[in-house]
Amino acid sequence: MLYSRAVNPAKLKQLLDEVAAGTTGTDAALERLRNLPFEGVDELATLDHHRTLRTGIPEVVYGYSKTGEQIAEIMDRLDTDGAGALATGVDAAKAALVTGRLSRVRYEEMAKCLVIDPTDPVQRGVGTIAVVSAGTSDEPVAAEAAVTLEFLGHRIDRMTDIGVAGLQRVLGKVERLQAANALIVVAGMEGALPTVVAGLVSRPVIAVPTSVGYGVSLGGYAAMLTMLSSCSAGVTVVNIDNGFGAAVAAAQINQRPLASASADVDA
Repeated sequence: MLYSRAVNPAKLKQLLDEVAAGTTGTDAALERLRNLPFEGVDELATLDHHRTLRTGIPEVVYGYSKTGEQIAEIMDRLDTDGAGALATGVDAAKAALVTGRLSRVRYEEMAKCLVIDPTDPVQRGVGTIAVVSAGTSDEPVAAEAAVTLEFLGHRIDRMTDIGVAGLQRVLGKVERLQAANALIVVAGMEGALPTVVAGLVSRPVIAVPTSVGYGVSLGGYAAMLTMLSSCSAGVTVVNIDNGFGAAVAAAQINQRPLASASADVDA
């Protein structure tokens, strides 16, 4: 049996059960755990294989400042034994190189993400996460959040182009908004949508300002300041264009406790 370097609670419990049952010896178990908790990749990176075990969220490749060759190498290591891998901030030129080298990878162009789906995916969420965008121009950031959430094993409900300039569009989605366990609300311009949504729901709202808007929007600063100054209590704000960060926060709100993840082995 191959040992996956991407350790999660389910895999670790399975190994411990094998040792307890006598089907795997202690020396063999020690060998399978030898690379924990991290692995160096040719002085390029140090991969954190314990991250899923600690936090429930695996390490993800930040692609903006890496070459296509570096992204391909790191994703290949993360995908050991079908664990899957995700890279964000990858432009089309880098993506073409990676897809040419790795057979299981796909490119999500709108989100600028490369995805290798786990061969044995697990649904980790307890409910649905709404990913809401104010306008079509905000979609790349919303798409990054949505792709990240799906990779992490969460169900999503996408709602697009429902900005406050046409308030009836928001009111027409109230039932769907209220059904979500957590909400990511993405907006540029003046950034008012998260405040409106937060006044309609009883779940956490994570606001994402985008760098969309005319000159006075200052590359997303106006939207960010509006969100930080929200009169709806409880709105949480991430950095400008940070769909990935919003997705991780929403996943941690929505995911089952790590202690129960071992049930995935028997599911």
